[in-house]
Amino acid sequence: MPYKFSPSSLSLLKECPRCFWLRFRKGIKRPAGIFPSLPNGMDRILKAHFDSFMRRGELPPELHELERELDGAVKLFDDVALLSIWRDNYRGIRWTDKDGTLYRGAVDNILMNGDKLIVIDYKTRGYPLKENTPGYYQNQMDIYNFLLRKNDWKTEDYAYLIFYHPLKVREQGDVVFNVDLVRMEISIENAMRIFTTALDLLEGEMPEPAEDCEYCKWVDNCNSEIKEIKASRGLRTRQIKLNDEQDGVWF
Repeated sequence: MPYKFSPSSLSLLKECPRCFWLRFRKGIKRPAGIFPSLPNGMDRILKAHFDSFMRRGELPPELHELERELDGAVKLFDDVALLSIWRDNYRGIRWTDKDGTLYRGAVDNILMNGDKLIVIDYKTRGYPLKENTPGYYQNQMDIYNFLLRKNDWKTEDYAYLIFYHPLKVREQGDVVFNVDLVRMEISIENAMRIFTTALDLLEGEMPEPAEDCEYCKWVDNCNSEIKEIKASRGLRTRQIKLNDEQDGVWF
C-alpha cells in the first residue's frame, strides 16, 4: 500500500509508533490543538528577509561567518521558481519509491557552495538553546538532503539550523532576537532507516504505544473508565431484574 510521508508526519513515528500506525493504516489522526500563528509569521518574514539579500547577490548578517568559513564561495540559491516549489508544503521536494510511496519535504532556504547545495532551516523559540536542542531536528535535515540527492542534486554532508529567540524589547518597542547558527552533520543512511522502519511498522499489526504518549494514555484511561461504568450498570440491571422477578413485578 503506498503512503505519503513528510518529515513532520514521520516525526510521529518517533513520538509514538501506535499513533503513527493509526494515522496511516486507519486514518485516525491525533486531535488537533491550537497552533500559534507567530511561528508562521516569523517564517514568512524570514524568507522575505533572506530573499532580499539573494536578489542582491549577498548573504544576510546571520550567515556572514560562512563567508569566512567557506572562503566566500557560498551564496543563496537563486532559482526563484524552483525554490518556490521546494518551499511549498503541498509540493516541496518529492521522490516516489518503486511501490508508489511518496516522500515530500518543504525547505526554508538553500545555499550553494559551488555545485553542492546546503539546506538551511529557520527555527523560532522562546528560550535560548539547550545542548540537545539541535538534535531534535536531525531526522528532518537528513530527509531533506536525501530528497535532494534523489532528485539528482549534490549536497554537502552538513546543513545549518538558524535559531531565533527573543532577547529584549527596545524603548521604541522593537523586539531584538538572538541568533544562533548551528551546523548539523548529515546522514543519508539515517533517512533511509527512517523510511524502512516506517514501512515495516505499517505492514504489521498495531504496535504498543510509547510509554510517554499522552494521547494513548488518555484513550486507554477513557476506555477503561467506560468499561467499568458499563459493567457496573449491567450488574445493577441484573440485580433489579432478580428482585423484580421474586416480587412478580416486571418492567
